[in-house]
Amino acid sequence: MKKSIGAKTIVYPTPVFVVGTYDKDGKPNAMDAAWGGICCSSPPCLAISLRKVTYTYENIMAQKAFTVSIPTQDFVSEADYLGLVSGRNEDKFFRSGLTPEKSKLVNAPYVKEFPLALECRLLQSTELGLHTQFIGEILDVKVDMDVLGDGNFPEMGKVKPLMYAPGEHKYYAVGQCLGKAFSLGKNIMSHT
Repeated sequence: MKKSIGAKTIVYPTPVFVVGTYDKDGKPNAMDAAWGGICCSSPPCLAISLRKVTYTYENIMAQKAFTVSIPTQDFVSEADYLGLVSGRNEDKFFRSGLTPEKSKLVNAPYVKEFPLALECRLLQSTELGLHTQFIGEILDVKVDMDVLGDGNFPEMGKVKPLMYAPGEHKYYAVGQCLGKAFSLGKNIMSHT
């Protein structure tokens, strides 16, 4: 039996995205964003939702660009720190020991130490209440060679991305691979 817990922002898993931007003076900034994901295949697009009070919101509105870097389990403390303080008051890259890498395609930095980075040009923004959803067209994906697998795609087991559990306020690691998508369900199809 299920129990109703009301309308909540709970989906499992929730990604840990590190959104990179430059401010009006060219200072790099990075913040955590858990409200996001792929929202279109063609053109390839990613959506993130941020509160207007964030420094990153201002930067995206000014630069019309952002990046999303995927932190690994080895950087859980650094990733968490990026969500604890504002870039208005602190140089988060300096304090965390992370390195801002300037994108060649958009006016935004990504995190050099993280194995996967998506470079996005802002397509549109939509006010949703407390949050604004930014939809960015993915112009390129940068991937460290050591996390590539078959077909030149990053392997989740090698990337080791963080996941966030909003109800618990905890980070989790990726679990075991359960099988190949678009294949496991064929067993059921053959029995009908």
